[in-house]
Amino acid sequence: MMVSTKGRYALIVMIDLAANQGEGYVSLSDIAGRQMLSMKYLENVVSILNKGGLLASLRGKNGGYRLAKKPEEYTINEILNLTEGSLAPVECIKNGDLNCDKAASCMTLPLWVGLDRAIEKYLSSVTLDDVICGRRKTMLGDWCTECKE
Repeated sequence: MMVSTKGRYALIVMIDLAANQGEGYVSLSDIAGRQMLSMKYLENVVSILNKGGLLASLRGKNGGYRLAKKPEEYTINEILNLTEGSLAPVECIKNGDLNCDKAASCMTLPLWVGLDRAIEKYLSSVTLDDVICGRRKTMLGDWCTECKE
């Protein structure tokens, strides 16, 4: 699994909006300036997030974007799946389907399915709020002792 620039930028936008949500709607140029990212590329990413219902937008002089929900209501899995399409580690299990003629005899298929489930479970257990607050989960799902509130 490789998260693309689009997925990474989507997380950065969502984190920036969450951190600055007290300001109401935030302009894309403010986000681009704070994060030192390309405005052109951010426009594409924000369009996906907006169409996917993760953002609310307002046009006009004081317009911009804001989160459609509270930061604790977004999972990292939700954000990345929207922007990446799939986080499957191999092509044959992309989108939850088995796209391989050799699936019945494939000795590695259970490995890839297990990895896919582990990735989904982990990313579904981490919220945008967890990332903003610096909380981290171990691979076993336990909170790191230094990160507990």
